[in-house]
Amino acid sequence: MEMDQEQNHDAEDDPFLRFVDYAISVLSPTEDEDVVDQESNRPAWSWVACRVIKTCKAYSSGVTPAILLSELSQAWAENQRGGYSKKRRPECIDQLQKKHKRGKLPNTITIDSIYEKNFLSLTSVLEAVIVDAFLLPGTNFYMLTLGDFWSSNTIDIYLHRRFYDLAELKNGILRKGREILLTGCYLRSTLRGSGHLRLLPTEYLLIILDEDEDDDAMLLGAQFCSDSLSSISVDAVNEGVSYSLYARIESIGSLEIQGKFDSLQRKQITLVDNDGFRIKFLLWGDQVVLANLFSVGSWLALDRPFVSSFIDSTLDSSDEICLEYGSVTQLYMVPFIQHEEQVCVASTQNHYQGSKLLSAVDPTQGPKVSQVTLPCDSRGAIDFSNYPFRLFVTDLRDKMTSISIYGVVIDIRHTNNLESTILLKIEDTTGGIWAKLHFVKSWSMGKISIGHTVYIAGLTCSMTKNKRIEVSWDEKEAGSFFVNLSCLPALLNSSCLHKSSTLSDLSSKTSNTHVCRIWVDQIEHCDVNLRYSHAPCGHNVTKNFGFECNFCGCHCDDEVVRSFHLKVTIADDTAKVFAWCTGHTAIELLQISPDEFYNLPEEEQIMYPSSLEHERFIVALVHSKREGFGPANGQTLGIQDDISNWEITQALKSD
Repeated sequence: MEMDQEQNHDAEDDPFLRFVDYAISVLSPTEDEDVVDQESNRPAWSWVACRVIKTCKAYSSGVTPAILLSELSQAWAENQRGGYSKKRRPECIDQLQKKHKRGKLPNTITIDSIYEKNFLSLTSVLEAVIVDAFLLPGTNFYMLTLGDFWSSNTIDIYLHRRFYDLAELKNGILRKGREILLTGCYLRSTLRGSGHLRLLPTEYLLIILDEDEDDDAMLLGAQFCSDSLSSISVDAVNEGVSYSLYARIESIGSLEIQGKFDSLQRKQITLVDNDGFRIKFLLWGDQVVLANLFSVGSWLALDRPFVSSFIDSTLDSSDEICLEYGSVTQLYMVPFIQHEEQVCVASTQNHYQGSKLLSAVDPTQGPKVSQVTLPCDSRGAIDFSNYPFRLFVTDLRDKMTSISIYGVVIDIRHTNNLESTILLKIEDTTGGIWAKLHFVKSWSMGKISIGHTVYIAGLTCSMTKNKRIEVSWDEKEAGSFFVNLSCLPALLNSSCLHKSSTLSDLSSKTSNTHVCRIWVDQIEHCDVNLRYSHAPCGHNVTKNFGFECNFCGCHCDDEVVRSFHLKVTIADDTAKVFAWCTGHTAIELLQISPDEFYNLPEEEQIMYPSSLEHERFIVALVHSKREGFGPANGQTLGIQDDISNWEITQALKSD
């Protein structure tokens, strides 16, 4: 009960959390807002939080509740928009949707959205159903009319000639009712102003097979089960032998850049067959968009793939053979069917569910929702991206993916001297947890220090060998999102997202970011230092045989800038506080750039702070010291050598 009260107080005391809960109640008004069932249209807590933050980043000068709710309502309406009216839906789509159970691919767009925006990105995915297949009158050009499960429109596409042998009108596999996946499509309008759109031919088309359909099962058995991955031979290929292979997609690698001038893209897909034999399937250059059609766990049927040795492919590997998407290759896929699992609602939601306190209704009844249904992958990891409530540290369990954490940074460390990996300890009202953050190069998320409030989405939970929960995050993974709310520019001018405080309200016991109206006081205690810092993270650098960032641990000769480290007394009508700041915040307070200050004569540098006395600002303050964490427990980063416990994370000149 004590923990529940702390969480209630946390949401009541934090204006950002309070607004997210309010927005959820606006987007999903019901007679009883505490009831969440499978039919409810309640948005995920993380979806709303992420949208609020992204809107704040778009409106850096500040937001109002009207702006936020307008953006949220529009996005939610698009998210919830239904598909065909029943009268207009082709019967073949009706029949297919009854057994359509696979999850949507990340880059999927709808045909309706193409018409609305009159735009189609080359990386977008169309999960389509062939509504009609025909020859363009007077020509030998094949056309397909496509629909999807979510749209009221259809769209025609010119079929690429590499698929003509599959499009024979009577017996071809590309016929009415067949599901296909496409990407790399160009859009064109046939008549100016007519609104009738067509898609130009794309060679990146994948045919969906259903093992429960007799024709598809016979195709798989007859064409793809005689060859195995282990039987592939480069010598046989050189003699004219072609292969038809069937294997499961085990992993999809990240995009790699190769070539002398970083001019060549490559993506590596690992395939494994029923015998456990693995082989690499490589996509080169423009082909990499094909990976958008794949999903881990699905079975891929490759007809006549190009077979090469690792020498031919320039693959830095000991593997003798790899596969490539050749000029005559055809791809079929039996999709991984996304299973769903009933997940018990976290214990932290028992007495607090979004916009209301259940205890205010009837505390003896407990929660009115006990479980929700969430998708899980082939390895049993459950996707929490659509979980309706906020997750707390105490809720985290093994095999949780796409989770979000909102909390305060209480410690920062390196791990195993890896430049691209940093550990953050995040704390909320239920406890703290270490998050291992993996970056493509080095830290790229801007200024971060102890005491800052952060929101991280796209985290994965797993169990270590020591039976401890480990939380990790990878910058390059889809859905990854990181923001430092204490340094969010919109915060200072967004009264709906902060609580105005006086300096006498500051307390080390509260973890919120405080927004105060202050003036600069006691200039004789003002300490202005010029230092060199690493531009991407804002932290100090050390010069040895070059510049090395004290935070990222990387060599950063080309990214070093002069910056301020300022210690200053601020005051309001209730109290005075000695605080410190760096970077852009110090520039805003001093009203001069580091380079300009450096070029002043020494006497003017000494006298300059006196010109700031009684200048008024709106500032954001965080408590920057945490007892119990420090160098004794390892190399702790982000702790400044200051006697002050308060950091000014943002400042804005005030009239």
